[in-house]
Amino acid sequence: MANAEQAQPRQRLVPIETYRTYQNGQDFVSDWVLVDQTMIDRFALATHDHQFIHVDPERARSEGPYGGTVAHGFLTLSLLSVLAYDAMPGVEGMKVGVNYGFDKVRFVAPVKSGAKVRGRFRLVGITERAVTIQSAWEAAIEIEGGQKPALTAEWITVAIIDPPA
Repeated sequence: MANAEQAQPRQRLVPIETYRTYQNGQDFVSDWVLVDQTMIDRFALATHDHQFIHVDPERARSEGPYGGTVAHGFLTLSLLSVLAYDAMPGVEGMKVGVNYGFDKVRFVAPVKSGAKVRGRFRLVGITERAVTIQSAWEAAIEIEGGQKPALTAEWITVAIIDPPA
């Protein structure tokens, strides 16, 4: 996957019994996504955040602390959605999945323009209710070739499911 715009929906759905076995188990890892200057510029337009370290390559190179432009932290955070959809399993019977929130988000390392990132997710909690499944995930966005992740988070999602028959 060269760019998030090219991502195709392909979430894998599993029976709830299988989903439960993922708790405190394996990591789910997405494909790499290119964070290029076009993506950064479009995010700046959408959020009205035109700080030079994001949108002015020449000034960012000469005056900025990173040697060039970097993605907005909130752009990196927003990529969790596409990365998760590529990596994390859903539950069969799920009508829709929604964000519930974050217990912790940390921006650990900058994502330089032209870098590739991927998501790494580990299911650490499940709360089942009549028509919802709330999941807690340890999430990280890794930078290709980087020593530190761009971001770490404790992410809570909710799947709205078909009621039991």
